[in-house]
Amino acid sequence: MQSPICAMLGIEFPLLAFSHCRDVIVAVSKAGGMGVFGAAALPPERLEEELAWIDAHIGGKPYGVDLIVPNSFVGKGEAPSSATAKVPETHLSFAADLLEKHGVDPTGLSEAMAGRQSFGDNMHEDGAGRLLEVAFRHPIALIANALGVPPPLMLELGKRHGVPVAALVGTRDHALTQVRAGVDILVVAGGEAGGHCGEVATMVLVPEVAAAVEAVGANTPILAAGGIVTGRQMAAAMAMGAHGAWTGSVWLTTAEAETNPVVKEKMLAASSRDTVRSKSRTGKPSRQLRSPWTDAWEAEDAPKPLPMPLQSLVSEPALRKVDKLSEGGHEGAKALATYWVGQGVGLMNEAMGAGQVVQEFKEDWVAACERLNGFLGE
Repeated sequence: MQSPICAMLGIEFPLLAFSHCRDVIVAVSKAGGMGVFGAAALPPERLEEELAWIDAHIGGKPYGVDLIVPNSFVGKGEAPSSATAKVPETHLSFAADLLEKHGVDPTGLSEAMAGRQSFGDNMHEDGAGRLLEVAFRHPIALIANALGVPPPLMLELGKRHGVPVAALVGTRDHALTQVRAGVDILVVAGGEAGGHCGEVATMVLVPEVAAAVEAVGANTPILAAGGIVTGRQMAAAMAMGAHGAWTGSVWLTTAEAETNPVVKEKMLAASSRDTVRSKSRTGKPSRQLRSPWTDAWEAEDAPKPLPMPLQSLVSEPALRKVDKLSEGGHEGAKALATYWVGQGVGLMNEAMGAGQVVQEFKEDWVAACERLNGFLGE
């Protein structure tokens, strides 16, 4: 396909797949798209193991790595280990009480919170630097950053190694800031997206950013993101000014995905109305599958979510316990179980392999383009 994304990344089809699962990364890249491995929560030694496995199985196909290095968060400039001391007892008690209401023993949450510290560590420049050092020892074809302008080291290493740098944006102004910073690809994420997202819908944000980038004389390629789970949506985004698509949610129900089977079943049965955009999981707005867990944090008597990364230290240990028990059949845990997913979940109604999803994207994209061409007549 004649897209600048394909030329820049050396791929056949400009469909990028964000996933924490190495099997999904390999399957998508082998099918002609490009897998982007989510590494934000991994310590350097684990990232080394995962990327070595990908290298051994991907057959030389391009893949990328995604990090979360926010421009602002609580504890920036301080010792990373100090974060746990800033978590109020009120929030820990609220999480524990919520588990108990559903028959889940909250014992061990404080200890698990301390073990979650690597996620916060990786947001600091030193922690991110260690992950970048690992990533650039491997033949990655893309490095991406969420939640702000990439740190200078990421931009520097990208240029030094000839690896494009991508950045997530949720507003027109953010996009122009990223262009001025020198990023190579804009991931323009609408509010329908799973995970961290803004408030502007994809249908509005993509053409708004495309026009703004063109107006300043830049030619930075755009990947549309947010609710895109079909080829026809990808074609629509490209008609509005994007050069390809960045996707995440659609891979969560694939055969290769590591998603909790209970959550997979919920996703396959969910409608587009069964998600909620909330700060209750990470401290920044992110879209998740609605459950009694998300409802409780949105109630009037709930404590106000802590700023990133403190809220994750409260939520993730509890939800890890919920996941483990739900897989064993615990009814209360099954009810609480949730995960990040976009509004496109309403179109995710059939489990299939990741490679098959890529093929369906291609076929659906071609059919959509042919349909549009049909309106032109002879």
